[in-house]
Amino acid sequence: MDLQSKRRREKRVAEAMIRLYCRKKHGGRKELCPECAALLDYACQRSDRCPFMETKTFCSNCKVHCYRPEMRRKIREVMRFSGPRMLLVHPVLAVRHLIESRREKKRQESV
Repeated sequence: MDLQSKRRREKRVAEAMIRLYCRKKHGGRKELCPECAALLDYACQRSDRCPFMETKTFCSNCKVHCYRPEMRRKIREVMRFSGPRMLLVHPVLAVRHLIESRREKKRQESV
């Protein structure tokens, strides 16, 4: 998988999780609330600038935490809330994310 595809996939997963979180926690429907929109923008910027994208699996599995502490806290809250719910809301995306994450983790361990 090329680097640009990996970045797009990372952003797509983050967006789905943030949208789910915002809809359930902040009552948003189509548009994200300002706080969640800012978090999504920040997550996409971090993904675009990540120097480890070629070698890491996903941000959630990264050993280097480049998020500012308050943004790291927010994204973790979103992940804890949305992660289990993704199987019900976006099952294909969730299963694909799990499979690809495990595949890349195995590949990293064998290198």
